[in-house]
Amino acid sequence: MNAPGQPGIPPTWTSSAKDAVSTALAASRVWLTLGHGILNEVYWPRVDSPQIRDLGFIVADDQGFWTEVKRLDQYELTTPAPGVPAYTVTHRHHRFTFTLDVIPDPDRDVVLLHARLDGDEGLRLYPLLAPHLGNTGGGNTAWVDAHDGWLGLFAQRDDACLALCAADLAHRGALVRGSAGFVGASDGWQDFNQHGRMTWGYDRAESGNVALMGEAVAREVVFGLGFGDTPDMAVTLAVSSLQSPFAGPWRKQVAAWTAWQASCRLPQELPADLLREARISATVLKVHEDRTAPGAMVASLSVPWGQSRDDTGGYHLVWARDLVESAGGLLAFGATSDARRVLDYLIATQHLSGNWTQNQWLDGRPFWSGVQLDETGFPILLATRLRDAGELHGIEIGEMVRRAATYLATNGPVTGQDRWEEDAGLSPFTLAVEVAALVCAAEVLDEPARSYALELADTWNSRIEDWTYVADTDLAREHGVEGYYVRIAPPEVAAGTSVMNGFVPIKNRPLADARVSADHIVSLEFLELVRLGLRRADDPKMRDSVRLADALLAVDTPSGRVWHRYNDDGYGEQADGSPFNGVGIGRAWPLLAGERGHYALDAGQDVRPYLETMTRTSSMGGMIPEQVWDTADLPEEHLLDGRPSGSAMPLVWAHAEFLKLCASVELGHAIDRPGPVWNRYHGERPSVPWTTWRFNQRARALSAGRILRVELTAPARVHWSTDGWQTVADTDTRDTGLGIHLVDLPTGEVPVGGEVVFTIYWTAEDRWLGENVMVPVEAAGAESRVEPAPAAEHAPADE
Repeated sequence: MNAPGQPGIPPTWTSSAKDAVSTALAASRVWLTLGHGILNEVYWPRVDSPQIRDLGFIVADDQGFWTEVKRLDQYELTTPAPGVPAYTVTHRHHRFTFTLDVIPDPDRDVVLLHARLDGDEGLRLYPLLAPHLGNTGGGNTAWVDAHDGWLGLFAQRDDACLALCAADLAHRGALVRGSAGFVGASDGWQDFNQHGRMTWGYDRAESGNVALMGEAVAREVVFGLGFGDTPDMAVTLAVSSLQSPFAGPWRKQVAAWTAWQASCRLPQELPADLLREARISATVLKVHEDRTAPGAMVASLSVPWGQSRDDTGGYHLVWARDLVESAGGLLAFGATSDARRVLDYLIATQHLSGNWTQNQWLDGRPFWSGVQLDETGFPILLATRLRDAGELHGIEIGEMVRRAATYLATNGPVTGQDRWEEDAGLSPFTLAVEVAALVCAAEVLDEPARSYALELADTWNSRIEDWTYVADTDLAREHGVEGYYVRIAPPEVAAGTSVMNGFVPIKNRPLADARVSADHIVSLEFLELVRLGLRRADDPKMRDSVRLADALLAVDTPSGRVWHRYNDDGYGEQADGSPFNGVGIGRAWPLLAGERGHYALDAGQDVRPYLETMTRTSSMGGMIPEQVWDTADLPEEHLLDGRPSGSAMPLVWAHAEFLKLCASVELGHAIDRPGPVWNRYHGERPSVPWTTWRFNQRARALSAGRILRVELTAPARVHWSTDGWQTVADTDTRDTGLGIHLVDLPTGEVPVGGEVVFTIYWTAEDRWLGENVMVPVEAAGAESRVEPAPAAEHAPADE
């Protein structure tokens, strides 16, 4: 009989607040998550493809008593050892104890769950499964059927299929009946809610948001949730896994991960709680790597606020930035072969233009299409780390680096989006990555590209304060500092407009609150300047910026001090704890506690409080969340001060940051500070003798005594004059080898009050620009809003 109520209520995923994650280190292609003490999303056959919402259990008798174990919220989670992803969950009720052991079958595409119900006589166990095949809760079909004597619960959407079977301790089929229904109308939970027991026995629910329920014949059973491209394959794998005692695959899972943990190089002098979190963090990184596309790692096996949406992307996508940050975490504990696979994957998915997609599926297909220049620079930094460590093992990085550097040179310094994927402009974080990437690229580029990469890096580095540092603002005066770095400056600042005249949109705030003065928004983005070796921790501008950021962004919670992304952020729950729905209130990020800890290390301060905070914000299974709730407890919403919110958990980047901070403490400075960058700048702002004019960075003035450098993306002849066209000169551009054709006009003798005027003849197209560009010459420092720091003596990059 077909179930009524098609298609069911609109589907959603489950909460992103994960207790734990796991996968096998063998042939299995399943990745599982646990939350609220039950099985949540399971990913198959790739780490970007979730196939169920959850698999939970109802415990009931024939007298009208029933309870759903995930709602008890009284459970414990244990593992054989820290970082060994084989889990035992123990739920407690005054009438029973329900124990669940969960692992992937190491040899098959099956999740195994050993369930034991102890307690009052008459209690029985009912599995409740919500398929979300094909990465969605819509269009799924569910049915109940027998397969060679084994009753199974089945679901299918296109070529993604699953089968849930159960075996007793004698390895006989242990499901006695089942029902398929539509969520919210005819599913098993509704049956119990209406009748207090299982009364429905629908055979099939066709095309909708479906759920399956079964009844187990025994109180100790093993469930096998199998996946395949046909129902027959899914059930064959599930039943195959159930033919042997559960103890066998459990031992194999534990042994494999124990051996892998032994290969991790972790600082053994860490206190026990930090060492435990380090081991878990290492495992989290390893778990999030795919096996079909080795080296690809998704940002999180979760959908932020998944209980409120049917988001097809969530965080189970690849971001080049998160991927390189994760590779840095791998390198922090010596997993160089894993990091090489990441580099292989990045090389394979780089666009011909030189950049990477904002985020993507494992096969490189884009999900969103924004341009974030830090994501173009980060792969160069990873290649440099492996090269400098002698760990490339034959990987050819030259072409990747050349293309990426070309993209940076022709599209920077203004990024289309910052690292939070919100605003275009000049971000200190992105600028730091761009500069560092160009310096590192020069290590493998040939001339003339090598020299130009260094000149461009110096140029942009010399302008960071001009573009992103403000002084004598209302915020500065209110907090007793001279000035500070802004979160992001509008794009037009690159042409000489003051930051204080510009506005940036706050993407996740209501429209009435979305347009804010750029000098009002502060973040920790500037810390990357210290981390990558462009500025020193004791620079007065840096110290003032830290002081202001701590005052505006830090929040003290029972878990420790945690930082917000920026003031007025809207990415987080509503004030009443309801899920983020496009607008909200930004919450504090444990990741940023790690970044703040890296600055503290460079400033000679104690780093342990930052590590301890990250540890205390984690779930019972050690998963570090993207955000924590940072105000008064809302227990009815499962939101407690200093504990995980409904955002992504685990955030792989945060686990990588934890590992890197542990390793940085041992090293004495940030482990991912590039050697070539430190050798060139030693944390000091450089000076260059030219002012750059580009179409996307039109210099509005030229300081007296400086060269005017005209940079174009095609070969040209610059027709120019310094005396109002009374005398003229023609100068051909030179090819830099990085997509830029430039000419340096000898304008150093033009007096204050003079003017340089030029136009452009495009030689390849045999046409003129059609306008005259005029650049007035003003007193020294005209293009800067702050006094430049003393010029640094540069050591050659190879010294």
